[in-house]
Amino acid sequence: MTDAPLILWFRRDLRLSDHPMLAAAVATGRPLIPVFVLDPETEAQGAAAKWRLGLSVADFARRLEAVGSRLVLRRGPALEVLAGLVRETGAVGVRWTRAYDPVSRGRDVAVKMGLKALGLEAGSLPGHLLHEPWDVATGGGGFYKVFTPYWRAVQGREVGALVPAPAALVGPAVWPASEVLELGVGMRRGAAVVAPWLRVGEVSALARLDAFLAGPVAGYAGRRDFLAEEATSGLSENLTYGEIGPRQVWHAGWRAWQEGQAGAETFLKELVWREFAYHLVFHSPQITTQNWRAAWDGFAWRGDNPDAERWRRGMTGEPVVDAAMRQMYVTGTMHNRARMIVASYLTKHLLTDWRVGQAWFAECLTDWDPASNAMGWQWVAGSGPDAAPYFRIFNPATQAEKFDPDGVYRRRWLDPVSPRARAFYDAVPKEWGLGPETPYPAQVIGLAQGRERALAALKQRNA
Repeated sequence: MTDAPLILWFRRDLRLSDHPMLAAAVATGRPLIPVFVLDPETEAQGAAAKWRLGLSVADFARRLEAVGSRLVLRRGPALEVLAGLVRETGAVGVRWTRAYDPVSRGRDVAVKMGLKALGLEAGSLPGHLLHEPWDVATGGGGFYKVFTPYWRAVQGREVGALVPAPAALVGPAVWPASEVLELGVGMRRGAAVVAPWLRVGEVSALARLDAFLAGPVAGYAGRRDFLAEEATSGLSENLTYGEIGPRQVWHAGWRAWQEGQAGAETFLKELVWREFAYHLVFHSPQITTQNWRAAWDGFAWRGDNPDAERWRRGMTGEPVVDAAMRQMYVTGTMHNRARMIVASYLTKHLLTDWRVGQAWFAECLTDWDPASNAMGWQWVAGSGPDAAPYFRIFNPATQAEKFDPDGVYRRRWLDPVSPRARAFYDAVPKEWGLGPETPYPAQVIGLAQGRERALAALKQRNA
């Protein structure tokens, strides 16, 4: 045991169970100082994601207290804050769980270089993914650009054994001061509406996984696209903040698959879809801000526009699109099939740049994930990774007939007498001027007309 502590910089890894960085730090025998830094990169996150992150931070602080530790909260540029904490505490260095999106990587590289220049230990460890992006390569040594070959490459790979949560953590003799951080200001009145829908923290995440594998996983493959059903795990909310580790989910899902649980293989594929998103973001970071396929730079997408504003407000006159948008404002999330429908409608029928939708999802989703959001929008728009040899245009009406055949989902979010539909008006900004008495609008554009307009734009791009 040495008295010089280690600083543990927590970000999107707010758990104790199966935490490689935490386990490695405990193994050093040093006193540990867990820290969360509200840096400019985190400040720049959307209102819903930042508010939800704050709830996760608070829950994690309580978890740390239960094992004899605490979470030190600080605000400011990460390198400046961490170097200052080193001076205050006499720490020998800083460790953190690796991140892969370009904004986080840029920050982390600067932090590592800055700390090492001061003669300190500085390093990142895995924990956010099943496999490091550079460890999965094609036969030619490149990275995968299509999901199915990526799935084949990783489905049989060994996933590391789970690391148990520490029973106790040793802290320093004197703790540094902690600040009061406010991450929820941007949610305004929407916070009270969304809060009951959340399942915050590690305990809730583990319970959610157990409940899913005890029931809904059996029908997952066949029912996960049906909009009104509770057929999915809901774990995207917890995975994005690291309240549960992907290895924990993988091993539990794998056991279910081996035990013959119908739907478990499809569930594991969805977990690997998240991996694939980070694989792409790491190897082609431009996917978060630019068309992944350069040929799409010539597509006639519009920037933000009045039609896109009607889409944002759930007032397009296309029932399944508006229902999905309203679900997001009330619950903080949106059914995955609905995400594809609303994204296709915005980018194809309304000819609006995918980055407009990407930014709005980043503002409104409590399960916002930088890699999945970017890849999902580009996949639907057509500018991203997709093996389909055709220009995909989802027909909202056809999708609704197939995945909401009895209209339950649409009534749930649009019928003025439905409590969930009425909650929408309590969640959205007052300046939108919407209320239960607001008449439902006519279509922004006819579906056939919108489709033909999108196909004409594609033809012009290919000319």
